[in-house]
Amino acid sequence: MRVLVVDDHVELAETVAGGLRREGIAVDLAFDGLTALERAEINGYDVVVLDRDLPGLHGDEVCAALVRGGSRARVLMLTASGRIADRVEGLALGADDYLAKPFAFAELVARIRALARRAQPALPPVLVHGELRLDPARRTARRAGRELALSPKEFAVLELLMAAQGAVVSAEELLERAWDEAADPFSQTVKVTVSRLRRKLGEPQVIETVERAGYRL
Repeated sequence: MRVLVVDDHVELAETVAGGLRREGIAVDLAFDGLTALERAEINGYDVVVLDRDLPGLHGDEVCAALVRGGSRARVLMLTASGRIADRVEGLALGADDYLAKPFAFAELVARIRALARRAQPALPPVLVHGELRLDPARRTARRAGRELALSPKEFAVLELLMAAQGAVVSAEELLERAWDEAADPFSQTVKVTVSRLRRKLGEPQVIETVERAGYRL
């Protein structure tokens, strides 16, 4: 999945982003409301983690703009206040979930994953394709009972391909969904990652290259 973290507290935002990346999540950062909206217009995020008290453009206005614009991203609003009235107000603006600071990182990850599932068509909690079995919540992948030692990006690519249920997934979509904005769109990043993933999956090969279209299982 791909997440946008919006918080004017730079150190906190970078800490959260670093933790999410270790969970295999692609993360972009914005430190003010206007930048957040610009990035949301360009990139297809699954979840926007949105601080409420932002400079320039308040988080409430950012949330309302995302909803008005028809963004498919789910909004998790953060605030230093945990009062019920604040929670109600945030949800009334169109936020999908609400978390008060300070928060437990494990809870933040769980809420982000839950929101991301709601942003996509319903899928089973464990993805299965032939001998392949992938559990996104436990971050485990197996083939014929053999555990696969996958990097976060390899895991993300395999998850996207399995979620597509046999449909072709373009290299551009893989790049957008599994990497952040620092990825070079003209690089061989996706091709190299798929190649490494194929080696780890073993024989017979299960990832097919569809010429000029992308990849599918």
